[in-house]
Amino acid sequence: MPASGHAIRPGRILVAPPDHHLLLQGEMVLLSRGPREHHTRPAVDPLFRSAALSQGPRVIGVLLSGGLDDDTAGLQAIKQCGGLAVVQDPDGAEDPCMPGAALQAVEVDHCVPLARIAPLLVELVRQTAPATVAAPSPHLVHEHLAGLGADNAMDELRQIGVPSTLACPDCKGALWEIQGAHPPRYRCHTGHGFSLRSLAAVQQEATENALWSAVRALQEKELLRKVAALERSAGDEDRAQQAEDEAGSLGDQARMLRSLVERP
Repeated sequence: MPASGHAIRPGRILVAPPDHHLLLQGEMVLLSRGPREHHTRPAVDPLFRSAALSQGPRVIGVLLSGGLDDDTAGLQAIKQCGGLAVVQDPDGAEDPCMPGAALQAVEVDHCVPLARIAPLLVELVRQTAPATVAAPSPHLVHEHLAGLGADNAMDELRQIGVPSTLACPDCKGALWEIQGAHPPRYRCHTGHGFSLRSLAAVQQEATENALWSAVRALQEKELLRKVAALERSAGDEDRAQQAEDEAGSLGDQARMLRSLVERP
């Protein structure tokens, strides 16, 4: 298990521990419980960005089967800093969405079937990385710093984004749209980041949860039935019938809302 401050060593495989971003800082590993990206921690984009900024053309980013487009921006950062991009052929992927999105937005160096990736990596790491390292763009540096959620994240965000009308699903703050991003990306001033696809997925999940909460509230009609029984025992049939009618109305609304939530 990696720990912050550990040096990067050849032949060593590092796996991010639960609920921590795995980042590279120079020749060292950095673990962070910073802002989630794509509603996820650990996330691949922060790792790819930090690797690109730390190691430049020495980085090979590999993207396999997966949903949405969570890794596309990180793969773009690797390419921008002179690294290589390897993507699994979507035709053989269990979920082709992620590699397919990368192929649409990144000029990948290799798109190969899963069985070909390991031999390809052996070939690539035997090659000499370019000696000249291009300076990363200020835009990439600003976004990386904004994603870390530092005290000056808002200043970094102003350099690369414009305010949108959307709210961050994670902290409810205002989301800023990253200028020039393809596919579109958003980030709030606390550092949470989303692609357009991941933002839509998270908001859809939040909407479904809200609807199920409404169903639960509408189904809790037993209180009204107890009120009806109490009023009836007190001899007030009008109030008892009113409570019964309200309970029945809530039941109808709950069934209607449930049918909408469960609709394919």
